[in-house]
Amino acid sequence: MEPWVVSTGLIFLYLVATVVIGVLANRRGSANMEDFFLYGRQAGFVVLYLTVVATFHSAFAFLGSGGFFYTHGIGFWMAGTWTVLVGAITFTLGTRIWALGKKFGYVTPADLLADFYQSEAVRVIVALVSVLFSVIYIQVQAQGLGIILSVATGDRIPLELASFILLLVAAGYLMVGGLRAVYWTDVIQGIWMYVAVWAGSLLLTWKLFGGPVELWKRVAAERPDLLTLPGPEGFFTPGMWVGMTIALSFGIIFQPQMMIRYFTAASARTLKLLGATTPLYLMTLFIPAALVGLGGALILPELEVADRVFPELLVRYAPAWLTGLILAGATAAAMSTLDSILHSNMTILTRDVYQRYFAPKRSQRHYLAFGRWVVVGLLALGWMLISELDYLVVLVTMSGAGALQLMPAVLGVCYPTGRRPLTATGVVAGVVAGLVTLYLTRFQWVQPLGMHEAIWSLGINCAVAISVSRATRPPPQEAVERIHGEVERFVYGD
Repeated sequence: MEPWVVSTGLIFLYLVATVVIGVLANRRGSANMEDFFLYGRQAGFVVLYLTVVATFHSAFAFLGSGGFFYTHGIGFWMAGTWTVLVGAITFTLGTRIWALGKKFGYVTPADLLADFYQSEAVRVIVALVSVLFSVIYIQVQAQGLGIILSVATGDRIPLELASFILLLVAAGYLMVGGLRAVYWTDVIQGIWMYVAVWAGSLLLTWKLFGGPVELWKRVAAERPDLLTLPGPEGFFTPGMWVGMTIALSFGIIFQPQMMIRYFTAASARTLKLLGATTPLYLMTLFIPAALVGLGGALILPELEVADRVFPELLVRYAPAWLTGLILAGATAAAMSTLDSILHSNMTILTRDVYQRYFAPKRSQRHYLAFGRWVVVGLLALGWMLISELDYLVVLVTMSGAGALQLMPAVLGVCYPTGRRPLTATGVVAGVVAGLVTLYLTRFQWVQPLGMHEAIWSLGINCAVAISVSRATRPPPQEAVERIHGEVERFVYGD
């Protein structure tokens, strides 16, 4: 049997297992929106931990990070800064979001913000930003899945078809089992992904170089530019470092698939433990990614698509059965994030748009059926976008920078200051100004003064939001006291 048949067969065997899990999850779930969209708000530590880390690390971590080490060198270990921040944000901000969701029954980020600012305009713009920039994240996973399967088959299955097959599987078990299916599959995928990255990188490092120390010596001798800052192409400047840290910590947290996870936790203690421990998983995954990227720069120096470095090395230098198992782990990395993004967008478009503005008095089953059709639409959109290729890390950072525009509004809800709060008009104006700035500093005047577009867009957003809020009507005092009062009771006790 040819090696590509073995490795591809193992990937498809994994796909069948995920569908079976989705069917089993459907049997355990209830036909109501809270169970389908929020896991009944009953996620314990182990399940929540594995679904959060699996959702955060995706094709971006398994493929994109290796590609970035391959191209830009050791500077990508800056990932340690944003992964630590993710834990701190979860411990502090995440618990407050959970407390408000539990008290007032919030399901989506727009629920939280629209209730405080008492504004339908805020609800709409939050929903639009959440969906728009997480669609970019769908593109990342679609590309990653296509790369994995097309490389595993020796390009016998083209990237577009490979992507479509794997997107279809992820959408299938989500549509059958809802968030319960996502969580159950993420438990397996979170473990499999971590083991696969380490196993694959160590195997390649020992086989090709005789171990990590020898790899490092060869990089220092043959490609010392990969061990410098700002790197071979001058990428990792201080402005880029700070911008990516903000975009890939706060920006990822404010994406709907992450914020909705806070609503699903069984308790505040669960979230605090989650915040204290997630950096251990998130940070250590970039060690094997560096081994792969730096090693690939020596072994495959003429690789046209840097994000293909890990699967290309496996296919060429690892046994077929092990390649299949590891690439199934890569598939798990992409699908565990993809299913979460599809779920969060389904939830937002169903609850914040369809239920509120088009069909407010329908049955629970009706809304669940509509949500499943939303998944079909998002699936088609994500697949069509894969022709617009770019570095996976660049796409993820762009997605995070967009979601980052919700930061002033969220902090205004979760951190009472005793001062005049932001207003609905200020929030909307700030988000719009931030998005315009994001576009200009990303595509027109690229990163002025060497500072990442996330810094520029967030700075303009905050300045506009504060300025406009001083001249416009604040939220009703009742809403401010009710929500800020609940935050203070949660933090300080009765």
